[in-house]
Amino acid sequence: GDLVFVELPEVGAEFGAGAECAVVESVKAASDVYSPLTGEVIEANETLADAPETINQDAYEEGWIFRVRLAHPSELDELMDADSYAEHCESEDH
Repeated sequence: GDLVFVELPEVGAEFGAGAECAVVESVKAASDVYSPLTGEVIEANETLADAPETINQDAYEEGWIFRVRLAHPSELDELMDADSYAEHCESEDH
């Protein structure tokens, strides 16, 4: 749904891969955001405080939530690309 609030992680915070690191809220529910990789938050998208809907409108450009300095670059090898993720979402096993 349309997002109405984003709780950003603090710059300097460190998270392990899979750790809860932010929250997004729609009019119906709040959802945790999980860090895809281990590392330190080096920047948070403060513009989302006034315009959280940007995530829905432009997720791949202006709607980013935070940037991470990787602790273990090899973790990138474990992530899915866009096509694999779409296939995963369409499968019955997710």
